[in-house]
Amino acid sequence: MRRKAAALCGMVLSISVLGSAGAPDRAAEILAFGDSITAGFGLPPEEAFPARLEARLRAQGIAAHVVNAGVSGDTTTAGLARLDWALAGKPDVVILELGANDALRGIDPATVRANLEAMISRIQASGAKLLVAGMVAPSNWGEDYRRDFDRIYPELAQAHGVALYPFLLDGVAMDARLNQPDGLHPNERGVAVLVDHIAPLVARLIGGPS
Repeated sequence: MRRKAAALCGMVLSISVLGSAGAPDRAAEILAFGDSITAGFGLPPEEAFPARLEARLRAQGIAAHVVNAGVSGDTTTAGLARLDWALAGKPDVVILELGANDALRGIDPATVRANLEAMISRIQASGAKLLVAGMVAPSNWGEDYRRDFDRIYPELAQAHGVALYPFLLDGVAMDARLNQPDGLHPNERGVAVLVDHIAPLVARLIGGPS
C-alpha cells in the first residue's frame, strides 16, 4: 500500500510539474502614456511606437502587450487629468512620455515639474514599474527656460528612483530622413530608431532579455 501511495504521489507531482511548465506566461501589460509621438501621429496604427515596440519585444521572445495611450496635443496637465483612468488597467510597466507640447508652448517649467512629479507618484503607487522618457526644450524660449526645463527629467528620475531615457528623440530630432514633413513627428524609420533605443530598457524592466 505504501509503495502504491508513493507511486501515486509521484504521478501527481509529475503531472503538476508538466502542467506548470507547459502553461503560457502572462503577457506583461505595458502602458505607453504620452502625446502624439506615442499616439503615432501621421502613421498607420501598426507603425506607431507602441505597436512597433510590442512587435520588437515579441520577436525577442518576450510576452508583452503594449497599450497605446497616446493623445495628440497632450500637455502634462492634460496627461495628469487622465492618468488615473489609464492606470485602471493595472499595467506592469508604464512608459511616461509627456512634456514636448509644454516646451513648445513655453509652459512654466515649474508647472511641468509639478505635473510630472504627481504622475510619477501615482504610477509608483499603482505598483507599476516606470520608464520616464525625457524631453528637451527648444532654444526659442531662451537659455533660462531651456536650463530649467531640461533639468526636470533627470532630477525627478533620481529623486524617485525610476528608470530614465533622457531624450526620447535622441538620434531622431532634426534629421529630415527620420521625420515627417512637419519636422516634429518621427516617420516609420524614425520610430524604428526610437524602438531600438527604448526596447532594451523596457525588456530590462519586465525581466526579459535585453
